[in-house]
Order: sequence, then C-alpha cells, then structure tokens
Amino acid sequence: QVQLQESGPGLVKPSQTLSLTCTVSGGSITTDSYTWNWIRQPPGKGMEWMGDITYDRTYYMPALKSRTSISWDASKNQFYLQLTSVTPDDTAVYYCARKVAGVDNGMDYWGQGTQVTVSS
Repeated sequence: QVQLQESGPGLVKPSQTLSLTCTVSGGSITTDSYTWNWIRQPPGKGMEWMGDITYDRTYYMPALKSRTSISWDASKNQFYLQLTSVTPDDTAVYYCARKVAGVDNGMDYWGQGTQVTVSS
C-alpha cells in the first residue's frame, strides 16, 4: 500500500524559505503513471493546489510559481517543496499527495499533513 509522509520544520520566519519533504513508500515515484503533488490548507480556508512533479516536468499554480520549486530524489523516493520569501499568509497545513496521471479524479493517496506556521 502506498504511504506518503510529510516532514519539515513547523515554524518558519518571514522572508525565509519553507522546505518540506514527502517520503513515499509502497511504490516508486519515478513513473509516468502518477503525479506527485503539494497542496495546502490555510486556516479557515479551502484546499489550495500548489504544484506537482512527474517524470518529465513540473507544474505550479500561477500565483505561486515565482516562489515555488518542486523537485525529487529518486534514490530516496522523496519529493520536495521549497517556498521562498514566506509571509504569515503562507501559514497552512501542507499535504503531499498522489494523483493518477491523465485522470481527473483528484488525489488517491494523501499524507497526513504537516502544520507550518510563519511567524517571527
């Protein structure tokens, strides 16, 4: 069974870079069958898709594209999120998730989420 687990610091100072890791078990991330996604949910708001990565490209939400980078390390079966120049508006629960490529059914596996607070 596929499992995803987010990890990273829970507190980031404004203007710094938020860095999160998603560790995937139960299946390889280097396949064109799936996309690997980062999604966040700010307090009191809905889910916000940030971007994804698959074997040959990355996509980012346009509003965050200038500050977001998603990458992976196939040898560790991990993928990563970096969000630069954070502000308190980036405070959210951050999730990593898997989606079947080419199928618009949403995510089929999710991590449990990790709270990130941006505060000095």
